[in-house]
Amino acid sequence: MSQFLFKIGNTGDDQTVYLSFFQFSIDIAFAHILWLHNYFNEKREGKMKWFKFSLVILIFLFICGLIAFFCLPLLNDYQTKGELQLKGLNDKVVIQRDENGMAYVHAKNTDDTIMAQGFVTAQDRLFQMQLTRLVIQGRVCELAGPVAKNLDIRMRTIGLYRMAEKQENILNDKTRAFFQKYVAGINAFIDACPEDIQAEFKLAGIKAEKWTIADSLGILYYMGYSTAANLGTEITAQMLLETLGYETASRLMPVNINADDPKDTGDFAMPPRENLSASLPTIRELSAYAQNGTLRVGSNNWAVSPALSATGKAVLCGDPHLDPRILPGVWYPIGLITPDFRAVGVNIAGIPGMSIGRTDHIALSATNNYGDMQDLYIETPDPQNPDNYLEGETSIPFVRINETLRIKDKNEPDGFIEETVTIRSTRRGPIVSGTLEGSTTDKLISMRFAPLESMEPAIGLMDVLTAKNSRELATALKQVSMGCFNWIFADADGNIGFQASGKIPIRSNGDGTFPFPVKDSSDNWTGWIPADEMPSAMNPDKNWLATCNQKTIGHNYPYYYSSYFAPSYRYRRISELMAAPGKKSIDDLWSYQRDVKNLMAQRIAPIMAQSLSKYEDTKVLGKILSDWDFTDDPKKAAPAVFQATYRFFAMMVVEDDLGPEKAMTLLNNWYFWQEKLERMILAGDDPWFDDIRTKDKTETMEDLFHLAAVKAKDYLNPTLGPDPEKWQWGKVHTLELVNPIRRSGAGKALLGSGPMPMGGSGETLYRGWYDYDKPFEVTHCAALRMVTDFSDNDKILAVLPGGVTGRTFHPHQKDQIETFMMGGKKYWWFSDKAIDEHEISKMTLMP
Repeated sequence: MSQFLFKIGNTGDDQTVYLSFFQFSIDIAFAHILWLHNYFNEKREGKMKWFKFSLVILIFLFICGLIAFFCLPLLNDYQTKGELQLKGLNDKVVIQRDENGMAYVHAKNTDDTIMAQGFVTAQDRLFQMQLTRLVIQGRVCELAGPVAKNLDIRMRTIGLYRMAEKQENILNDKTRAFFQKYVAGINAFIDACPEDIQAEFKLAGIKAEKWTIADSLGILYYMGYSTAANLGTEITAQMLLETLGYETASRLMPVNINADDPKDTGDFAMPPRENLSASLPTIRELSAYAQNGTLRVGSNNWAVSPALSATGKAVLCGDPHLDPRILPGVWYPIGLITPDFRAVGVNIAGIPGMSIGRTDHIALSATNNYGDMQDLYIETPDPQNPDNYLEGETSIPFVRINETLRIKDKNEPDGFIEETVTIRSTRRGPIVSGTLEGSTTDKLISMRFAPLESMEPAIGLMDVLTAKNSRELATALKQVSMGCFNWIFADADGNIGFQASGKIPIRSNGDGTFPFPVKDSSDNWTGWIPADEMPSAMNPDKNWLATCNQKTIGHNYPYYYSSYFAPSYRYRRISELMAAPGKKSIDDLWSYQRDVKNLMAQRIAPIMAQSLSKYEDTKVLGKILSDWDFTDDPKKAAPAVFQATYRFFAMMVVEDDLGPEKAMTLLNNWYFWQEKLERMILAGDDPWFDDIRTKDKTETMEDLFHLAAVKAKDYLNPTLGPDPEKWQWGKVHTLELVNPIRRSGAGKALLGSGPMPMGGSGETLYRGWYDYDKPFEVTHCAALRMVTDFSDNDKILAVLPGGVTGRTFHPHQKDQIETFMMGGKKYWWFSDKAIDEHEISKMTLMP
């Protein structure tokens, strides 16, 4: 039987599930090949010519290709024309689709608009939504079997779906109705169009399940958990403390710089020793909980006021950085047109409304602000009662939650085995130590997640659609309490603004960088940073605003906000571009999103080049770097030299002190060390450059750069060849998009994109982030590029890395790839006139 390999998202586990793929067709194909083989054997005695047999094979393959090209898309298509009755509508709804397959919903009231949004989203992305739901609910075992067990235990322990259910129970009537209409539209598609259900469900051997409000809310909390990235910092910081001791660890803590605040040194203030635990050997077992999956958010966004805009109107730009590698991509584009509002933009499939895009009145985009909404606590088990834990001398029973895993098992009569998992929780949150299969510990570590405690009856997303100006929008965004986002926005009146969302706890110990030992019943969370004191700005004198995940709080901010931010390189680069003379055209702003100037390299590469030029075996590498303009151009050799050398250099700096495994844990957390290491290099001399394993020598920075460059040559030569001057960054720095039903093996490139050369890096506006331990395959980049200009009421400049629909073989699953990679332009249509001119199909939904 032919099998297709399938992986669920970027979950951190190497789970796979083998799926039958068009089994009947494949069996027929193999039968024909067998017939041809037998025919050849029979005719060989008659001296049949080889070219005749080859011709028969080629003709057969050509016919199969034609059948696949013309017929397979029909197997996974859906209705986009004609009329369909949909129970639950109040009035007629018209759905137009453009040349990219994007839907524009025209309805006479908001309820019907949101219901139709649910309907068309299900048409295009229902299977993607189902996979997301399985991850959030901890049900991947039902599809992937035992290999996904640890993932499911982890997700059930975190309890995002339990949070969603709790949130659903407290929603006010207005918010509940908003979500319910969206859910009704999804379920109406499942009921009314059973023949249009994506073929991927059959391939995976699962059925389309009805959607619920809690499912949509679960995605919001999944995004919130993905944006609350300080958990990885706590794990890394505690590992350094245990391995190096208090004083030495303090010299390796992060540097976080606010580039707009000349008084901000970026130095980390080490907490008092008495607030820390010097020994917590299980801490690195928790690394899995810091793997935030496909919705881990980076991003750039900026806005320019009419005074800086060449069009005379405000312009808003956004390119959110997510993991776009699973087709068709993360964002789902849609137009929502009703007498109450006109909105064209994107949202995550499964969430109603619009997160990024524009209306008649406002435009907005988001980045991650990395506010610290997570804490780890060191709990003390009661030695007299294993069912309890201690707060001082007070013994308190664990809250116990039993969760049942259904694990796919073909040997069982019903195809599944069931296993019960018991989750223990303290007053702070679930116990996350010792929960995963294979882990053993006598330590108890609980995890606290602020959104569980900061829920409110309203969620501001629905008010984004109806906000009439920037101030109304900022008010709405303050109600997005479960997600730490930097929102940049503009409005039709020419205002531009910035508002940080998320509820961040005020900590009595003043810090959330290390796990906190529980010593008594007191709570170190004493309140919340007031919404009006969260970072924000409106109409600055410089006439532009931008966020690139950098530190936005000043040196005198009165609260602990986070100790985890992106380095300032991208923000400094957009500052340079905005400061250049002249007003900014739409083409300028569009090109900035693909800018590949690397400001980190601009500071470090000359020092590196000087070191390499002194040695015969690295002199050519030094020259390449000396001649470099610091652009991460995919056709240039210098980015490959710099990135490979710097990667080995960073490992050499810390490996002797930490050991290879712990060094890798640190280095995989890029933001923790990048600006710290840059500061060491610019200083020229630092004790960290000495290799403590060589007792008779004191290594210098120059020694390490030379050794790292030699390693870089050895690493790159097999792929790029022996002549470094002919190397090309894009030959190793690649982005590959894959189909969720075929992530590896034969056919992967056919159903996906194949590896595509990509410029940029983790430090450039044109983002091409790769994981330190898996160089140089891009894992995070722009999942959307958008520029919206309030002088143009016909269209929005926007392109996706994949396509609109998640249906395999559909022409709009990956039709935007080439445009995206080449920097080309596509548009979302905004006015009725533009939508009508670009209409490819029209469908009417009737009540």
